[in-house]
Amino acid sequence: MNTTEIQSEITVGVDVSKSKLDIMLYPLNLHFTVANEPGDIKKVILLLQSHRISRIVTEATGRYEHAFVFACDKAGLPIVVVNPIQVRRFAQAIGVLAKTDKLDASVLAQFGATLKPEIKPIPDEQSRLVKDLLVRRTQLLEMSTMEKNRLQILPKPLHASIKTMLKTLEKQIEALTKQLDTLVMQFKGWRDRADILTSVPGVGKVLAYTLLSDLPELGKLNRKEIAALAGVAPMSRESGSYTGKRRIRGGRARVRTVMFMAMMSAIQCNPVFKRYYEHLKAQGKLPKVALIACMRKLLVTLNTMMKNGTRWGEKSTQLA
Repeated sequence: MNTTEIQSEITVGVDVSKSKLDIMLYPLNLHFTVANEPGDIKKVILLLQSHRISRIVTEATGRYEHAFVFACDKAGLPIVVVNPIQVRRFAQAIGVLAKTDKLDASVLAQFGATLKPEIKPIPDEQSRLVKDLLVRRTQLLEMSTMEKNRLQILPKPLHASIKTMLKTLEKQIEALTKQLDTLVMQFKGWRDRADILTSVPGVGKVLAYTLLSDLPELGKLNRKEIAALAGVAPMSRESGSYTGKRRIRGGRARVRTVMFMAMMSAIQCNPVFKRYYEHLKAQGKLPKVALIACMRKLLVTLNTMMKNGTRWGEKSTQLA
């Protein structure tokens, strides 16, 4: 095999920490470490551009990987962000039990070379900002809930402090909500898609914005693919003569959580989903199982609406 053939198969594993990047080029067995700083990242990008890279693999590490990932995407390099659990299981499968930064980079490179994870587009800056605003809004809502719980159990002398905090949180949540609305309304593509999604009774702005930022594949996949991607598709559990209950697993947890809350509203205000929910319960389904089935039906319906560019009630999009 000549050098060109080797270089055409180079996979890069990048182990990211707060302060540094450990980088392994496979199968060249070339390892080096640089600081996780813009200047060093720029040098790494230039180095990688001088090779014929098939894919660059790194893990989601709580945002520490963002600077490197976005720099690779901007430079047109094939960057893939993978699930750390999958990589750890792969390491165990190939007998790598020890854990160091260099080993982790090597495992990531081998993972990419062996399994060839799909190279998906990195979300654009607007999508990332919408997602960050939604995450922050959720954090503030959780803080507000905790303060309300404290109001119920702490003595009255502390109530003034708690109420002051609640007012502050309420203002912050309101400001973030307005910022989200303004950001989405600035872009016609997002505005039109949000209008389609919110035309469904029970689908509010938070769910619509979450789907647009966290599930950009909506309207581009078939019903089974989109349900599996969101984690609302039941998975079979069979082995020999054993047949277990099918359960949902995997997928995008934040999308699933927001959809669950939205469906709690939809089965009250949307007569179509209310009837479907009651029908499932009448068949003996547990309330939570019926809710998840409704979530799946809602997602499939929204997928069809986005694919066809139709609003709720148009061209028989209800319960697609």
